[in-house]
Amino acid sequence: MNTYLRELIVQFAKFGVVGVIAFCIDYGLFLLMTYGFGVNYLVASAISFTISTIFNFMASMRYVFAGKKGQTRTQQFVIFFVFSVIGLGLNQLILWISVDMLAWLAWVGKLVATAIVMVFNFITRKIFLEDHAASRG
Repeated sequence: MNTYLRELIVQFAKFGVVGVIAFCIDYGLFLLMTYGFGVNYLVASAISFTISTIFNFMASMRYVFAGKKGQTRTQQFVIFFVFSVIGLGLNQLILWISVDMLAWLAWVGKLVATAIVMVFNFITRKIFLEDHAASRG
């Protein structure tokens, strides 16, 4: 296996670990606020998504992606957040199609949507947030 492919696999694994933690934060806070404290589910979802995205940004830029030269942390966060919102919209669309049009069980649609959006997030973050001249060890 060549060095680039090995580094890409390691980076994708780190991305997966950060993503799982971010998912647990998002989903856990959503459940806690909605069912534990009676917060409206849309408000709870917006809050949990925002907190999870902030964690995901900090962890991804520290452990997964080498930041692009010339980009400030604010610029990186805006790019990261915009693609996260697009990913959320893509997730909702895939879930809706899976359940309402294809008549799949919701948990199956969610798994499919999560897998597709994970690949989307990895690719967009690698392209727009990583300095390709730098290498993470």
